[in-house]
Amino acid sequence: MALEACKAHNYSFADDQPIPLGYEERGPTAERCPTSVGEQLNSIFFFFFYYLPYQKAYSLIIHKFLSIERSMENSGGATSGRSAGFSRVALNERIISSMTRRSVAAHPWHDLEIGPGAPAVFNCVVEIGKGSKVKYELDKASGLIKVDRVLYSSVVYPHNYGFIPRTICEDSDPMDVLILMQEPVLPGSFLRARAIGLMPMIDQGEKDDKIIAVCADDPEFRHYTDIKQLPPHRLAEIRRFFEDYKKNENKKVDVEDFLPAETAIEAIKYSMDLYASYIVESLRK
Repeated sequence: MALEACKAHNYSFADDQPIPLGYEERGPTAERCPTSVGEQLNSIFFFFFYYLPYQKAYSLIIHKFLSIERSMENSGGATSGRSAGFSRVALNERIISSMTRRSVAAHPWHDLEIGPGAPAVFNCVVEIGKGSKVKYELDKASGLIKVDRVLYSSVVYPHNYGFIPRTICEDSDPMDVLILMQEPVLPGSFLRARAIGLMPMIDQGEKDDKIIAVCADDPEFRHYTDIKQLPPHRLAEIRRFFEDYKKNENKKVDVEDFLPAETAIEAIKYSMDLYASYIVESLRK
């Protein structure tokens, strides 16, 4: 399952690229024009973005678009009814430059780097914001954050919750992490965190440990280096949340004693090595 998740995406273009125009018509009584700029670009985008590498595709599309534009100018400047009457707009070179290079992570689990300071300091992706009752989680196939459910119990997440990229555990999911910081963070954001402890947890008979971390860029929390430095009541709140949040679903969760930062770092290192073994195996296939 985890191996399939690692190989599930193979994007050759950025997610924020514009969708081309659909089919155009020359008038209310005219037949559909199969040679309009919108229709030709639609087929070009589909073919090149799915079958050719990203940079080559964009170069060929630009050349094709210019040839279409020149042919229309030579034919008298005929345009579709939708674009008729609009003046030509100068294109922003900065935007063109940003569209010709891939600069965003396609999948937060596999494409976002864990960071040079890992396993002690690492990047993590927030799935659920502090104070939320909505259980968001990563959709492994698409890389999007989906709504799994609304919590059945009258509780909210005490801190931001997410996962560490390029890690994997025995349950075939990335390593879970609870991030202590001042403010709630939007789902899908990523931030730098420092591991300060490990919360061993058994969820319905299966191991489901959580890394306890602090935001490395939050001035109120970044000085913590070990879980024993936290106020006892904060740890009691965290424990109680995870013990109770599934009770109304008739699911049993057991939380064991918190472990120090060294144990958390070892757990992250193990999950990084396990993830690497999946990558090696996928390359062999």
